[in-house]
Amino acid sequence: MAYDRYLAICNPLRYSTIMGTRRQKSLVIYCWVFGFLLTQITLNFLCQLQFCGPHVINHFFCDLAPFVQLTCSHKIAFQLMILIFAIPSITIPFILVIISYICVFITILGISSAKGRKKTFSTCSSHLTVVTMYYGTLITIYMVPANGDTLTLNKLIALLYIVVTPLFNPIIYCLRNQEMRVVMEKLFRVRTGQ
Repeated sequence: MAYDRYLAICNPLRYSTIMGTRRQKSLVIYCWVFGFLLTQITLNFLCQLQFCGPHVINHFFCDLAPFVQLTCSHKIAFQLMILIFAIPSITIPFILVIISYICVFITILGISSAKGRKKTFSTCSSHLTVVTMYYGTLITIYMVPANGDTLTLNKLIALLYIVVTPLFNPIIYCLRNQEMRVVMEKLFRVRTGQ
C-alpha cells in the first residue's frame, strides 16, 4: 500500500502505467513466495530441534519464542537464525514503507493549497498508523531475543499485532469517512452526557 500511495501521490499521471495488472501480480507473487520460503526454512530448522519436558506452550498460539523455550537443543543457534531472518523480512519492508512515506510527505509539503495538503495527508495517515502499530510490535517480538522473563510481555505484544491491529484497522480507515466521523461524534456525546 505504501508503494501504491507513493505512486498515486508522487507520480499521479504515470500511476496507471506503472501500477498495471502485471506489476500488481508480481508484487503479490513476490510476497507469497518470499513468505513461503522463509516459513519453509524456519520449519526445517524447527524439525531438527529435540524437545523434552513439558509439551505445553506458554502462549495463546504456537509462536516461535515459546515453542523454542520447550527445546532441549541449543536455543542460541535457533534464536540467532530467527534474528537473521527477521532482519530482512521485517526491516527491509518497513524501511521501504518509511522511504516511500518520506517521498510522499515531501510531495505533500510541495502542494500549494492547505486544503490539498490536508486531503492528501489524511489519505496516508490511516495507513501509516496501522503500519506503525504492526511493524512496531513485530520488531519488538522477533528482533528482541526472548527469554523466560519476557514471554509474558511477548504475549501482550503478540495480542497487539494479532488482535488489536486487525480490530482497529477498519475503524482507523473508517474515521476518514465523514459519515462515520459524524456517527462517532454523536455516540461520544451520548456516552459523555453532552
